[in-house]
Amino acid sequence: MKRFGMALVVATVCLAVWAADSAPMPTAGTVRSAGPMLEPRSGHTATLLPNGKVLIAGGMRRNQDFYRSAELYDPSTGKFERTGDMNVARVGHVAVLLRSGQVLIAGGWIGGGATGSAELYDPSTGKFRLIGKMTAPRGNPSATLLENGDVLIAGGGDSFGPDGVASAELFHADTLKFEALAPMHYARVEHTASLLQDGRVLIAGGRGDRVNASAELYDPNTKKFVPTGNLRVARYKHTAGLLPDGHVLIAGGSDARDWNGTLSSAEIYDPLTGRFTAAPSLNESRFKLPGVAAPVGQGELLVAGGSKQVEVYDSRAGKFVLASGQLSGPWHFMTETPLKDGRVLLAGGYANNDQATAETWIYRP
Repeated sequence: MKRFGMALVVATVCLAVWAADSAPMPTAGTVRSAGPMLEPRSGHTATLLPNGKVLIAGGMRRNQDFYRSAELYDPSTGKFERTGDMNVARVGHVAVLLRSGQVLIAGGWIGGGATGSAELYDPSTGKFRLIGKMTAPRGNPSATLLENGDVLIAGGGDSFGPDGVASAELFHADTLKFEALAPMHYARVEHTASLLQDGRVLIAGGRGDRVNASAELYDPNTKKFVPTGNLRVARYKHTAGLLPDGHVLIAGGSDARDWNGTLSSAEIYDPLTGRFTAAPSLNESRFKLPGVAAPVGQGELLVAGGSKQVEVYDSRAGKFVLASGQLSGPWHFMTETPLKDGRVLLAGGYANNDQATAETWIYRP
């Protein structure tokens, strides 16, 4: 009986261990395929309009095949429809919804390099109109809507090489004019910019003449950049998002090895101390991510692109959890746009070649 009892205990323990190992991971939300865009796009922008539709603008079909075209996604029908064309075909530009309800489109890459051109999209007419030029040409800069309605545009690449620039400027929405600012302390492109709860902007990572770990803060009261603590890991092409407690999550990206140096690491910035601390890693290493992670649910952040898996950072549990369902490929430079009903539209991107997709997906928390 003793031998039988011992064998039963061992079997029970082994069964429990096997069950724990084989139990599925908890999931956060679901990802499902949605209808295709009218054009395959990567490096485009996607902006939620006041009427609930999403403006999809520009991007590329493949290298050097850039779009002037734009389209609208209607969440009520799940369909895309044509809207007016931009005046300039561009990829890697910025798009910001202004308080007026119009959308600022600025910068990006054109056939001959970076452009400084800017235009406004008016949802009431469905048309774009040119409004002049930025103070410098910029491809893949960051753009942040400030509390006063102006837009901070920082860094980006110019027409003379792949490295970033340190220059920055303000777009004044009331006058439609651009104002040059004192430069950042570091040149950077494909960095992130996060609006903090106190109105300052955290600029983190990116590439100047190298991929760096530097970070700095833009203060709208002084119109100056001030250095802050360094990232724990040098990275670019990563994502960032504001957490409910005012901290900022930084996740993924790549080191100087680019495709061979994709990162799963994550870290959190504390505005009170100016320091970054390590956070649990992503489940998948990934780069070429949307610069701003979409807020979902109750304080979670969505991370999509660079992998078939979509994951959510659960700020209460302090970890990343995979969503159920998958993308059809590891789409790079796709967009993620929070909709008014809490869902998120995931659109476009390219996989392991330069061919963009027209596919879209809907994430539901």
